[in-house]
Amino acid sequence: MKKLELHWQILIGMVLGIIFGFVMTYPSWGSQFVQDWINPFGSIFVKLLKLIAIPLILASLVKGISDLKDISQFRNIGVRTIIIYMFTTVIAITIGLLLVNSLQPGKGISQDTIDQLTETYASNTEVTSKLEEAFKQKEGGPLQFLEDMVPDNAFRALSDNGLMLQVIFFTIFLGICMLLIGEEKSKPLKDFFDTLNEVVLKMVDLIMLTAPVAVFALLANVVVTSGDPDLLLALLKYAGVVVLGLVLMIVFYSLVVGMFTRYNPWTFLKKISPAQLLAFSTSSSAATLPVTMERVEEHIGVNKDISSFVLPVGATINMDGTSLYQGVAAVFISQALGFDLSLTDQLMIVLTALLASIGSAAVPGAGMVMLVIVLEAIKFPADKLAIGLALIFAVDRPLDMLRTVVNVTGDATVSMMVSKSLGRKLVPVVREWNDHLDEVLPKKKNEE
Repeated sequence: MKKLELHWQILIGMVLGIIFGFVMTYPSWGSQFVQDWINPFGSIFVKLLKLIAIPLILASLVKGISDLKDISQFRNIGVRTIIIYMFTTVIAITIGLLLVNSLQPGKGISQDTIDQLTETYASNTEVTSKLEEAFKQKEGGPLQFLEDMVPDNAFRALSDNGLMLQVIFFTIFLGICMLLIGEEKSKPLKDFFDTLNEVVLKMVDLIMLTAPVAVFALLANVVVTSGDPDLLLALLKYAGVVVLGLVLMIVFYSLVVGMFTRYNPWTFLKKISPAQLLAFSTSSSAATLPVTMERVEEHIGVNKDISSFVLPVGATINMDGTSLYQGVAAVFISQALGFDLSLTDQLMIVLTALLASIGSAAVPGAGMVMLVIVLEAIKFPADKLAIGLALIFAVDRPLDMLRTVVNVTGDATVSMMVSKSLGRKLVPVVREWNDHLDEVLPKKKNEE
């Protein structure tokens, strides 16, 4: 019997997790049961993905750079990557602003709903922590993000998933210096990273075997902790505008893939669907990165020297889904609270959201920190910032899950665009977790 494809296994796990979560919301003990006995399996899965994220970046990026015969190739990859990421982010923010100004979801929010949301969430610890984090980031200078990219301790950077840009900087520096000392002297270190890369990719294969069970646990926990359904319904119009924008971004990516790279858009979406589904389940581009790299390299066929740079950088600076959400959320909050925005304010939203996406942590909830920075840039009243966040907090988690899907899809799209612009062919080489299993199993007597 033919084995069910991975994306179908994950999708079944997600559906069952949502159904199970809804069922467990009715018993008084259901929510606690899910958090105590089901959610840990999802948490372990996410921890395993985060565990291998930095070793994977380190090994694959060093391998990708050291495989280059001409150092100018790396410059070409880097310049193209940054330019394309900035272009897609501007497109995303523009789509968001066009939709929210056309549909005006904030005009339909009653004062009673605003008061209820404010009372429920304004003093929420997560909301206040996001405000504190945003103010801390805002205190830095205009070039703070460049300063933050350079680590003062490589081992500290390698031990913290939140310092992804520092890891990328160190790894690129290491890879370039390996090129500069010559192939003969760098060979022992290159062989080490080549082997490490193969081992980490095998770890990805093994971890993915548990993906259907993990997404079941993650989605069940999301459902039982989703909050007041009445408040969710009150924000349905706002959420609908964000979702529509995110769907349009997926359509945009599909058109780009089809027209620019001449790759079948449906096949593209099918190939990266396991990464998309995990992005939805974990709400983290960083946690999904190992799977994104595996799908793009092995199943789509992007060369490692391209994917190993484009995808880790994208997981950190490419926040198309998050940037679109910020545009919608900033205007929605302004509409709901009667704060008029001029054309200059809306252009400032585009610029600030673009800059805020650089260096933003690729973790759940980072979008709200970026949103505070955007609202501050348009001179939104400081005493209403907590109220503004409270307005959208109820639906932030499900929207965070959806916008992470867009972020990951954008990363994969840009890697294909960079590959095409450099004239590279897509050569898929799919590997399974048990490819070398026969080499470590005991041989039968008649084979000895």
